[in-house]
Amino acid sequence: MNTDINHILVNGARIAFNKMRRAQSFNARLYYYAEIGVYLEVSLSHGAGITQESNEQIDEIYKQATHFHMSENKRSRLVS
Repeated sequence: MNTDINHILVNGARIAFNKMRRAQSFNARLYYYAEIGVYLEVSLSHGAGITQESNEQIDEIYKQATHFHMSENKRSRLVS
């Protein structure tokens, strides 16, 4: 059971990040960014069977998503 929740969280964050990278609008990117944030928050739950490894993987995905989101926002302001 512990493995299931860890796979769900990590894969969910990965899927959201991939969708975020393909998103065509600010609102869509923001939605997926927030979704990754939720996965990160859940991964911080103690006693829920979330492993440290899963938490670290999701944290890394969140950091990558933050960098991507900020870069895209900067790029879109320069283009406008």
